[in-house]
Amino acid sequence: MRARPSTFSIVAADPARGEWGVAVQSKFIAVGAVVPWAASGVGAIATQAYANVRYGPEGLAELRAGRPAEDVVRRLTATDERREERQVGVVDAKGRAAGFTGSSCPAWAGQEVGDGVVCLGNTLFSEEVVRAMGRTFRRTPGDLPDRLLAALAAGQREGGDRRGMQSAALLVTRADGGYGKGNDRWIDLRVDDHPSPIEELRRLFKIYDLTLLDREDPATLVRITPEIAGVIQQHLQVLGYYTGRLTSSWDAATRAAFTAFVRESNFEGKERADGTVWPSVLDHLQERAGREVARRTTTAPIQTGALSRGPGAPPPGGETSPPKGRKGRAPG
Repeated sequence: MRARPSTFSIVAADPARGEWGVAVQSKFIAVGAVVPWAASGVGAIATQAYANVRYGPEGLAELRAGRPAEDVVRRLTATDERREERQVGVVDAKGRAAGFTGSSCPAWAGQEVGDGVVCLGNTLFSEEVVRAMGRTFRRTPGDLPDRLLAALAAGQREGGDRRGMQSAALLVTRADGGYGKGNDRWIDLRVDDHPSPIEELRRLFKIYDLTLLDREDPATLVRITPEIAGVIQQHLQVLGYYTGRLTSSWDAATRAAFTAFVRESNFEGKERADGTVWPSVLDHLQERAGREVARRTTTAPIQTGALSRGPGAPPPGGETSPPKGRKGRAPG
């Protein structure tokens, strides 16, 4: 018997922002390699149950031809002899959505179609899984990745795939959104095998967002005042990037040290030359410095005067303890 990617997923679009994407979770290895398909300005597709992976590229070709989501679903399933074992969701370039669940998909199986979104799943704990996903997607503010991840987590809270969890994926496309603007793959993250794949996906997205995306509101930019410069100098000194005096000045040496930190952290896309800094970069700098302080405290406890006394010196106010099994003073 073939393994089936029994799963739950959400396919959605935000045409106003120019974003199309899919989020998915399953008790199936590497679900991101099978279910999600998307192209900016074209649409997004999820193919699952006894997934027909041809639905991905063939469905996108139909969408590129200008056919609406409902027609694409009809065309994909019409000539498929095993369509009753399939499940597919489609959102087109204009945000129109459609879905199909074959009669042989394992219960609970079905979909909920809304404006710009289709939530679908099979082998689910109950139909409330897709209902919760739809409600959460509609109520969550922000852009498409935030809403997709929130919806996926909501589905899991209602029981998700009744067999359990194993893998998850998030695919969101946007014109020129890929690395170096080389393609439209704005976000493409996969958790192939993990006991808590949705939480792991959210953890990876947080790092990906900080490192590669530019989603922060410019209104949140922090002006580098002397107070902020002093904080940055202190953190950079802890991490070894800055070796000068703590002057609270945004001088050339401090700027050079901060630039080195930003580039070595892969934050080139968040460099600023206008005397401001993104709050996410400040938060990351503080977190890194805090971890370094904690590490030093744990591995090398600070004791006043320890360096001046040298190795093996007796502790303040007393002598060293004699070795076990011997009496009297320890050998000098």
